[in-house]
Amino acid sequence: MTGRAFVPRPARGDAFVFPDAILAAATRSHARACAILVALCLVCFLPGLSSLQPMDRDEPRFAQASKQMLETGDLVDIRFQGEARHKKPVGIYWAQAAFVGAAEALGVPNARTTIGLYRIPSLLGAIGAVLLTYWSALAFLPRRGAVLAAALFGACVVLSAEARLAKTDALLCACAVASFGGLARAWLRRAGTGPDAPRLDTVTVLAFWLGLAFGILIKGPMVPLFCGLPALILSLRSGSGRWLGVLRPGLGLALTLVIVAPWFLAITWKSGGAFYGEAVGHDMLSKVQGGSEKHFAPPGAYLLVFFGTFWPGAAFAALSAPFAWGHRRDPAIAFLLAWIVPTWILFEIVPTKLPHYVLPLMPAIAILTLRALAAGALHPERRGARLTAGLVVLIPVGLTLGLSAFAWVYDRTLPLAGLPLLLAACAVAALAWAAFAKGLPERALGLGILASMLLSPAVFGLTQPVIAALKVSPRLAAIRDALPCPHPRVASLGYREPSFVFLIGTDLAMLGTGAEAADFLKGEGCRLVYVEGRFAAAFDAEAKAAGLAPNRVGTVSGFNINGGRRVDLSAYAVTP
Repeated sequence: MTGRAFVPRPARGDAFVFPDAILAAATRSHARACAILVALCLVCFLPGLSSLQPMDRDEPRFAQASKQMLETGDLVDIRFQGEARHKKPVGIYWAQAAFVGAAEALGVPNARTTIGLYRIPSLLGAIGAVLLTYWSALAFLPRRGAVLAAALFGACVVLSAEARLAKTDALLCACAVASFGGLARAWLRRAGTGPDAPRLDTVTVLAFWLGLAFGILIKGPMVPLFCGLPALILSLRSGSGRWLGVLRPGLGLALTLVIVAPWFLAITWKSGGAFYGEAVGHDMLSKVQGGSEKHFAPPGAYLLVFFGTFWPGAAFAALSAPFAWGHRRDPAIAFLLAWIVPTWILFEIVPTKLPHYVLPLMPAIAILTLRALAAGALHPERRGARLTAGLVVLIPVGLTLGLSAFAWVYDRTLPLAGLPLLLAACAVAALAWAAFAKGLPERALGLGILASMLLSPAVFGLTQPVIAALKVSPRLAAIRDALPCPHPRVASLGYREPSFVFLIGTDLAMLGTGAEAADFLKGEGCRLVYVEGRFAAAFDAEAKAAGLAPNRVGTVSGFNINGGRRVDLSAYAVTP
């Protein structure tokens, strides 16, 4: 099979042809295809971008460090309160600080504590990753198949989540997919199924090297890893690495050096080399040697959660596995497998696991799924095919039941605003299963994507805003904002989440004992201390011993996402 395999179109005499009509419209031009993909991304990624609270712990750590760049004007060193944050390079912090700084210049109120502004680089990165998946898929599929592959990736759960989080992973994915598309074209040209020109076009070469360079600035060695492993394996397979020469490594390495060297030299000088000791010696090696920050999981964990993270495409991707193995000698399939399998195995071996680590592999999985579709390999008559495809219904049903139960247990309410869309997503997912059972796999993929376009607004846009139990830090910050004094000194005893630091301010004091909390309240001026329930008795005893009678100005109970437990806090104020 060549890289221009035909993607079959379903019969049009039956109901629910909406996904087919959208696909048909997308195939008329590249501009229309890109416009439809951007529209899909906005539907899946925008709801909840501002209303979703800062998600502990990683997201507010990134946002707070970017905020401190704006506060100090230091664009080289990365800090969280008084501590150096030498875990990742500077790229994401520059991007976040640029958008927040621009918003401030335009007069956006409270820009520095508006988490949605810090998420804009992730939103753009996720949209860019989808469009670059479309560009990459055109090396393997005709336009209709490339649109569907990009849409399948854009609709997946893990990308939808990362698009809403002010972290590195959505931008990193965009960089990785840019390099993926360039490397794929270099390989397919060597194999005789890509461009016939003696040299790759400049756009393709620049996409590869810019993806590599900006990826290094965002997350260090990860994009070189994603590209290096398949390049090595394919070179061993072909007996030569000369095919990489069309990427013009002399030009590319020089361009990469120009982009990445200035900051790395600056941070080396500023930190005295401490950045590398922390980033490599502590952050990276701790993940390789053990479960860093309680994120340990055994080998096979990524494969298990894949059916949730890559929903709605995971079940269809699983059905594509026999096709991929049977056609592993085909140059296009060989490249896709080389991109996916070695890195996936490596991540399964590493003890520290988070679902988004394998995100840059998912565009290749989507393309491979569409190659299987084009070859007629996604057929309901295969053994176990209908049962496997039925997994597409589990995620919307599980989220509908789980969110309803959580809201009732913690807030004694039901997410009535989101229930209609949640139920609609369940129904459309069931239709996707039915379409597959009728022998219409492309229709099933389209309906699965449509189900995701309903589920994302239902969960993030309509349901999560009304679940107050999840919003512990914003509710605590609201108590501070309601005080009669405008700029109180604030401290916290027991509750140490980064989201709280981000919303309250860099000077938030973290206390360790009830005596420290009582001493804090004895200071001058307007003061506010938050006391977690575990420390309440000790604080009361110390306050009485010190002759204090602080005013209890509010209480907050909720669910701490990071700790996975209920928390109860009281706020005590001393106001002049």
